[in-house]
Amino acid sequence: MTTDHPGQIARRVHPETWHEQLTDLNHLLMVYKFGLAEINTKITILAEELTHRGSSNPIEHVLPRLKTPASITAKARRLGCSLTFEDLRDKIRDIAGIRIVCSFVSDVYTVAKMLTRQPDVHLVVEKDYITNPKPNGYRSLHLIVEVPVFMSDRVVAVPVEVQLRTVAMDFWATLEHKIYYKHDPDVVPPRLRDELTAAAEDAARLDQRMERLHREIHGPRR
Repeated sequence: MTTDHPGQIARRVHPETWHEQLTDLNHLLMVYKFGLAEINTKITILAEELTHRGSSNPIEHVLPRLKTPASITAKARRLGCSLTFEDLRDKIRDIAGIRIVCSFVSDVYTVAKMLTRQPDVHLVVEKDYITNPKPNGYRSLHLIVEVPVFMSDRVVAVPVEVQLRTVAMDFWATLEHKIYYKHDPDVVPPRLRDELTAAAEDAARLDQRMERLHREIHGPRR
């Protein structure tokens, strides 16, 4: 049995409508690309400013990501969401995303505060999976923020998903994804799922130990 790509289904049903929707979707993605660039620039400025001031830079690396038209279309179909900016903005909040990997747990909250206190950054949603990890052990701080994008004829508030985590959290999450890739977690034996959860707890303990060692050698983070 073959599986149709969402675009194939839409074009077969109504080619002209699909072409119009695809054009609109590409324009929408351009707006999200600009919003993502705004956040990325803000993070770059923060990192460079802290380094210039002689402060310890809390940011290890940054990874921006923009969903593809195919990915957006597939998710919209699953959610029963139309391909309009208003509907997509309300129902799919991770079209534009950026992952910020920090050195220590305290740095995660410091960077989040630095970003969200900027007057043109509006915090919409915060989900703290560090204080309250997911059942599988996943830890990260998730924010949905909105930033203004100044187009030629209007200003658009663009939502961007920001994920902040430590190096250890990112290590675990990246490899956990590879282990489960194209695999239904429910069919993985409970013993192996328990091991992955235990590995997440080991990573959390490593975070605590490394931050304690850094604090004892260098004093409190500034």
